[in-house]
Amino acid sequence: MHPLAPERKELDPIEIASRDEIEALQFHRMKRSLKHAFENSPFYRNRFIKHDVHPEDLKSLADIAKFPFTAKQDLRDTYPFGMFAVPQSKLVRIHGSSGTTGKPTVVGYTQADIDHWANLIARSIRAGGGRRGDILHNAYGYGLFTGGLGAHYGAEKLGCTVVPISGGMTERQVTLIDDFKPRIIMVTPSYMLSILDEFRRQGLDPRQSSLEIGIFGAEPWTNAMRQEIEEAFGMHAVDIYGLSEVMGPGVAMECVETKDGLHIWEDHFYPEIIDPATGEVLPDGEIGELVFTTLTKEGLPMVRYRTRDLTRLLPGTARSMRRIEKITGRSDDMIILRGVNVFPTQIEEQILKCCGLAPHFQIELTRSGRMDSMVVHVECTAEMADESARAHSARELAHHIKSVVGVSTRIEIRDPNAIARSEGKAQRVLDNRPKT
Repeated sequence: MHPLAPERKELDPIEIASRDEIEALQFHRMKRSLKHAFENSPFYRNRFIKHDVHPEDLKSLADIAKFPFTAKQDLRDTYPFGMFAVPQSKLVRIHGSSGTTGKPTVVGYTQADIDHWANLIARSIRAGGGRRGDILHNAYGYGLFTGGLGAHYGAEKLGCTVVPISGGMTERQVTLIDDFKPRIIMVTPSYMLSILDEFRRQGLDPRQSSLEIGIFGAEPWTNAMRQEIEEAFGMHAVDIYGLSEVMGPGVAMECVETKDGLHIWEDHFYPEIIDPATGEVLPDGEIGELVFTTLTKEGLPMVRYRTRDLTRLLPGTARSMRRIEKITGRSDDMIILRGVNVFPTQIEEQILKCCGLAPHFQIELTRSGRMDSMVVHVECTAEMADESARAHSARELAHHIKSVVGVSTRIEIRDPNAIARSEGKAQRVLDNRPKT
């Protein structure tokens, strides 16, 4: 047994229930949730009527495919409170996702929603190796972003001592880690790399820190980055998944004993994988777009919400509930360069293969005439001062990207700390192509 894995008696019974038991609970909750959405959300009532479906049409879990999808644009179109299924007076909290353009997408929570969320975050931290009494350094951003408060309430529910530092003030982050001796850190993986840089800048050995577990989410990250962080800190790095529209962090979690994908907490969320172009439901094991129907949410139930995240469904391992693979990218973040689909995570994987390059990068898209071009700006390590070594690494990286990803790109090797650091989600792509 893995030394950090929870004992069987510590798990919620549903985590290790049979598939028949899980699916029976899902069906019961799905019927109730569809009825709640139809009766209490004017948006869903009108949407169901328009598509000639009714909650009573659900005779099996597979029948959810009869119901229409929900998309982020629906939340924007009904801004701010048009999709809620309870009166505003029943909401105890409102969060918002800033996104990249336009108005935020607004989500609301009843007290029952907050309680479910805290329980699922607590379950997630426990699956990652956390325990009651652990000190947890929470460097997710607090505020409208769901990460900070979501992690905070769940950590307290588990019985952890929370250090609510939020994002930013990287020098102080390292100081408090050194002084308070937390066992767990929750943070975006890109900001964890900034914390790593600060450890080294202060002359501290990250492997001598108290950190044993890192729970990273809010953006795609690769197994290569996992290895980089684990080796640097001598810690376990596990993935947590969620999105504001569905709940926030804690929709799915990687178990520390297997690190083989994220178990979806299927007692609260029903997953599907669809073809992003056609909307057709794909069988388990095939890669496509992840779709969720919430089973217990009161304030803002979601029916077949298109996450735009690309992954596939796999059988459970450490838990009975099904897994998703680490998110490889998003269908709406995908770069199409001269007919080739490119994701930032693919570029990151190639950078981490090259000695002398740091995992801080940005992809710049430009256009000359009718031809799109891609430039990868990547930092070198402090040890790489020689221009010939930089040129060699640039050629090596360009070769890897061409061989694995299938596109030609220009590589610009930048000095250490030349690329702007993110205190939250990293901005990986700068699209400087003319808008048409």
